[in-house]
Amino acid sequence: MKKYIILTPEGETIAPNTDYSVENLQVLGIVEGVNNENEAIVKLLQENEWIIDAEYNVSEFIVYALL
Repeated sequence: MKKYIILTPEGETIAPNTDYSVENLQVLGIVEGVNNENEAIVKLLQENEWIIDAEYNVSEFIVYALL
């Protein structure tokens, strides 16, 4: 079984100094005990309904396997 981190470019972060624009990725979650990226996304969404409620776009997800 594998472990994955799931990120999204959606959302925003505001720097303490508002003169600066911050471009970054948001961590949506870390999923363990799955076989592949698709299973990781499904498990993340099943365990975190707020992600769909917040209207994140699943097609924007970036998924990386963790060692």
